[in-house]
Amino acid sequence: MPPKPPRRATAAAAAAATVRNQRVSPDGGSAPVPTAPARLEIGEADFVRLCDALKVSESVREKAWKTYESLTAADGAPAYNKKKKETWGVCIFIVAIDLDEMTFTFTELLKSISISVCTFFQFLKEVDVNMDTVSTKVDSTVSRLKKKYDVLLALYHKFERTCGLIYLEQPSSEISAELSSVLVLKNYWITFLLAKGKVLQVEDDLVISFQLLLCVLDYFIKLSPPAMLKEPYKSAVTAVTVNGSARTPRRGQNRNTRTSKQIDTDTKVIEVLCKEHDCNLDEVKNVYFTSFIPFLNSIGIVASNGLPEVEVLSKLYDELYHNNKDIDARLFLDHDETLQPDVIACSQLERTPIKNNPDEELNVILPQTPVRAAMNNIQQLIMILNSATDKPSDTLIRYFNNCTVNPKDSILKRVESLGHIFKMKFAEAVGQGCAEIGSQRYKLGVRLYYRVMESMLKSEEERLSVQNFSKLLNDNIFHTSLLACALEVVMATYGRSASQSDGTSAETDLSFPWILNVFDLKAFDFYKVIESFIKAEPSLTREMIKHLERCEHRIMESLAWQSGSPLFDLIKQSKEREGQTDQPEPTSTLNVPLQHNHTAADLYLSPVRSPKKKASGPSLGATSTPDAQPGVTPQTQKPQKSTSLSLFYKKVYLLAYLRLHTLFFRLLSEHPDLEPLIWTLFQHTLQNEYELMRDRHLDQIMMCCMYGICKVKNVDLRFKTIVSAYKELPNTNQETFKRVLIRDEQYDSIIVFYNLVFMQKLKTNILQYASNRPPTLSPIPHIPRSPYQFSNSPRRVPAGNNIYISPLKSPYKFSDGFQSPTKMTPRSRILVSIGESFGTSEKFQKINQMVCNSDCQLKRSAEVSAAPKPLKRLRFDIEGQDEADGSKHLPQESKFQQKLAEMTSTRTRMQKQKLNDGNDTSASEEK
Repeated sequence: MPPKPPRRATAAAAAAATVRNQRVSPDGGSAPVPTAPARLEIGEADFVRLCDALKVSESVREKAWKTYESLTAADGAPAYNKKKKETWGVCIFIVAIDLDEMTFTFTELLKSISISVCTFFQFLKEVDVNMDTVSTKVDSTVSRLKKKYDVLLALYHKFERTCGLIYLEQPSSEISAELSSVLVLKNYWITFLLAKGKVLQVEDDLVISFQLLLCVLDYFIKLSPPAMLKEPYKSAVTAVTVNGSARTPRRGQNRNTRTSKQIDTDTKVIEVLCKEHDCNLDEVKNVYFTSFIPFLNSIGIVASNGLPEVEVLSKLYDELYHNNKDIDARLFLDHDETLQPDVIACSQLERTPIKNNPDEELNVILPQTPVRAAMNNIQQLIMILNSATDKPSDTLIRYFNNCTVNPKDSILKRVESLGHIFKMKFAEAVGQGCAEIGSQRYKLGVRLYYRVMESMLKSEEERLSVQNFSKLLNDNIFHTSLLACALEVVMATYGRSASQSDGTSAETDLSFPWILNVFDLKAFDFYKVIESFIKAEPSLTREMIKHLERCEHRIMESLAWQSGSPLFDLIKQSKEREGQTDQPEPTSTLNVPLQHNHTAADLYLSPVRSPKKKASGPSLGATSTPDAQPGVTPQTQKPQKSTSLSLFYKKVYLLAYLRLHTLFFRLLSEHPDLEPLIWTLFQHTLQNEYELMRDRHLDQIMMCCMYGICKVKNVDLRFKTIVSAYKELPNTNQETFKRVLIRDEQYDSIIVFYNLVFMQKLKTNILQYASNRPPTLSPIPHIPRSPYQFSNSPRRVPAGNNIYISPLKSPYKFSDGFQSPTKMTPRSRILVSIGESFGTSEKFQKINQMVCNSDCQLKRSAEVSAAPKPLKRLRFDIEGQDEADGSKHLPQESKFQQKLAEMTSTRTRMQKQKLNDGNDTSASEEK
């Protein structure tokens, strides 16, 4: 293939000549259209035909071609030449969105360039090599399309499998050919797409969408002849027929009358559907009566043979689809190539545990589908909260009565008023027909709120030996934050994305920080309750703990640094406390392990300690303002350090260093001497130039520090390279480097921010690193283990044994309550649950054999009958190694029982040691 630049130059010259020839007409006038398309017809006729097929405007044509030329002029020109048509399509898509001139749907574009959804998104990512190629507006549109596609794909797969369980493959001959399975599927799916588009304003709510799908299934099952149905649906429909409400003649009835008499009263089918899919019946009924029935009445479908006509449904959906200009989900029925999932993604989904022994029987449970995982998470939350109440418990009432000022009335009024706000905001976000769904979720949140509050107060009572928590329980911000955190758990449980196969966080319309906006709550105030909430609620899943940790990280990255945040006032007060020498958190504490012995009371009632006197906790009984300190006169008391600010800065430093270390390892691993320099500049900026963080992101400062140090140290590292590596980090957003605040609500790329703001502020400091006397290096933060205990994390028995001990995990199905772990793990594994029947003796013998075959020093001759000497050390997959206590065992004990005894003893001593170390460190900090 000839080099691109000369060919472009030739084409450009020819096009210019053409334009010159067209400028003067025979009558001396100007040619009517000397535009880009006429110029492009010479060398790029295929591009013109593509634009014509998509009916794009002249401005989109011209700018899309310029975008294409800029891409092919870059380093990756050969790659784009091989995928010329795909590149044109991407350029047209980008420009049409930026100019708000979408004359085509997303599916029409995919069809025109013969590419699938997944491939298009991947190619768009490859195209975005420069920070200005794809705007944040395009990123937002692509994100919305991805979410919608993920939800539709998951729901269609579930829909196909479910219909296979409902309908007979070859029904009896008495069934009309018009009621074939193909026609039924088409009716079902298009009706569901219509209902989803009309009822829901959010396109990525997997749970409500699936509940709506069940409503559609219920409706059509009732209209289907029993001879088409499998059990238990056939029996459910037959029972309805016996009652005389479902199978009455339809042609002579008014549709609305039939709907009200038939559908509103018959719940047998929906009960079966909910049981089969582990859905909460009350929630599905709520969706049915408040959203689905009004939808049916609004579209006024005419029944034919008991089923709405496909043509009518398709026409209604066609209007909706062209209005949204996105994905034509009807093509799922045809298994259209444009909607097929990525092969690599499918292979990841289908990955199953590998067997150790090829002779073992293959009996492996497949990974959960997105819908199944979402339903299981919801059912687990509901089961946990079934024992909780919507009102304060007797224990909470006792705590309220012990307060100097009883907070009961204010708490109840707050819960009621915030409930009205939540319901209204939920309906605005999801759809007005879904207001009652919001009420149901709010009730779950209130139950969790009271449950965690009681747990927190019990812990405080044990810690402080007091029962008067008047100051804490009369703190409005504490209660609003606690309720918001409980609701965030509920919303995150229901808001699981269809692409979250690994339980990681994913953005949805109701994702954090939506709840903060609903309650008008400051992110810095919300952060104070997160850690205590996790500690107080032991039933939280590992995924939910990770989600709350991610919320905390987002607060530390950017949300707490927004204008109007109380954080800036606290920093200012800290600097004014003893003059400018005082810092929010001294650098000398960076390499000291972070202690997690604080509680929500410490943070909400901070400052808590007198500089001259140790205190075990805040004064919880007083009703003064949080800044007032009981028992000390203002004349003699110095302003006290804020515990919440100190802890916040410690956590920010830790997060900042971990982010920096990860990015540094990807980019500058060959220059290890630069990491402490970059960290010192980074830490100095956060500590002394914290105003640079206002309305900005932690990672923006990090990338600027990295670029600045490399610049003065003559290390070749471009911002483009930094950004490319940054995009590959987890939990990153392209808006972070594409849209940075410059000044007065003016935004630009991170390069502009570095030149106009960052460098101007820190130029003198950065240049010091090039001198012979660089600034004193900041200590590297101590990297601790997570303070949260993941209840379902397996612990490994000594190395070489390949034996793990894990608590009872979340059940795979919830229909019959919590089940044995043997139903949720591969049957080829040996699993013993303490507290349940151990099973057959053969399992014990096999476990004993595995323990005996360890590579550790346990080899003994077969003739020796005495119990083996216990291991010298037990190496768990946790920090540190602890020596076993050598306790003696009874000869009749099995080796497995001895292992358990040794492990229990070791764990007990480890916990005691950690507790003692924590107390020693805490005491040294207070001195």
